[in-house]
Amino acid sequence: MKVGITKEIYPGECRVAATPETARRLIEKLGFEVLVETGAGEAASFDDERYREAGCTVLPEAGDIWHGSDIVLKVRSPEPKEVEQMRAGQTLVAFLAPAQNHDLLEQIAGQHASAIAVEAVPRISRAQKLDALSSMANIAGYRAVVEAAGQFGRFFTGQITAAGKVPPAKVLVIGAGVAGLAAIGTARGLGAIVRAFDVRPEVADQVKSMGAEFLMLDFPADEQGGTAGGYAKTMSKEFIDAEMALFAAQARDVDIIITTALIPGKPAPKLITREMVESMRPGSVIVDLAAEQGGNCEVTVPNEVIKHAGVFVVGYADLASRLAHTSSQLYGTNLYHLLDEMGGAEEFKLDMEDLVIRSATVVKDGEITWPPPPVSVSAAAPTPAATPPAAPAVAVERRFGWLDYALMLVSAALLIGVAMTRDRGFITDFTVFILACIIGWQVVWNVTASLHTPLMSVTNAISGIIIVGGMLQVGVDHLPAAILGAIAIFVATINISGGFLVTHRMLKMFRK
Repeated sequence: MKVGITKEIYPGECRVAATPETARRLIEKLGFEVLVETGAGEAASFDDERYREAGCTVLPEAGDIWHGSDIVLKVRSPEPKEVEQMRAGQTLVAFLAPAQNHDLLEQIAGQHASAIAVEAVPRISRAQKLDALSSMANIAGYRAVVEAAGQFGRFFTGQITAAGKVPPAKVLVIGAGVAGLAAIGTARGLGAIVRAFDVRPEVADQVKSMGAEFLMLDFPADEQGGTAGGYAKTMSKEFIDAEMALFAAQARDVDIIITTALIPGKPAPKLITREMVESMRPGSVIVDLAAEQGGNCEVTVPNEVIKHAGVFVVGYADLASRLAHTSSQLYGTNLYHLLDEMGGAEEFKLDMEDLVIRSATVVKDGEITWPPPPVSVSAAAPTPAATPPAAPAVAVERRFGWLDYALMLVSAALLIGVAMTRDRGFITDFTVFILACIIGWQVVWNVTASLHTPLMSVTNAISGIIIVGGMLQVGVDHLPAAILGAIAIFVATINISGGFLVTHRMLKMFRK
């Protein structure tokens, strides 16, 4: 089975869907044959020779890749001329933005092909290694701070020098998802004072753990900002008014604002108004990570850096591509795990019964399967289910049955038979055994269960039987029997004492 890697034709895109390292893993571990277009990795500093050394076949034309591959891996959505080269039964894997690109899905379906949107992989624990969206968001958050530092005219960290004191920069991060947390960590690493806001209260602990201040709004607990998919949702008008007032106050105080707010399938919400921008100090910076979806700032111009009222507004939509080498490595690793989940070369299939594959598959064999069934991964506390009333206790009267009477008759017959043997030694040993069983069992077994485990109860009961038997044997005239009895008492005592000691230590672990 052949996997094809094409050169990205989107203007300014420097990433590649597979690096020589990830391509080697596709070949050696998953059994694929990998075809790479000439120059596919040059913008990310991966030349053709490295792909050849990894075992790939380098072909000169993109058409050779499309016509010769069973699976095509890309970064950006394909252009119409690329979709025209797809064939029936072929599978495309890329960022497809299915909620906004329904026409693209129809074009792929018209080719009787299949398509997997990597950004549609659900955010569940099992799919973390496949989550390319988080991988790219992490890089974008880091790069956002780097871009802000390039435009900002001061240190991020505070300094006291002979020439004077420099205060630390104040950074506000709006949206504490993967990109936001990466931005928080980077800004804190540079020494800035960082504040963060998110409509999802469950991320507050994450923000605080990174040394940033989490800005809260005084709203009822039922005003939750998380969706079932783990993303933010559209809030009520009252909540929006309150957060806009918060942003207006913060804009007058902070030096750098980084916005990351996105709502899946909808344009980016406008959070920073023109008036807020104009209220910021000259030289301040806004980095809008939502620029490609319309921007969180009213004055953002996609793919450009503008200066409005003395404030730099960065609207780059290719932040992950600006770290193409690392981005390609992480993205290629995500795709490797995805193909591994789908069975590798020998057992490759689009399993629509698999939650992860079903969620990411937007077209299957010419049929559009978007949107997928909802997947609940929200971190919000679930509503507790009503506890059914406890059933009333029913007293059970113990009654003797025929089996009990039969056991009593058998025991009586056994005792009579032992007495009739007239063997004094056997009768003595038998009596010792019976007494040991009764006394040892009653002494040890009746200890409260809170002091030892059920298993320890059984072992201690057996040890108790041994001790009683040993005590009776110590007093006999037969020296070997007396010695064995003493040894039995010593060993059984160690067992009982050790059991209680171990149990005590176990119970101590569970005490608050």
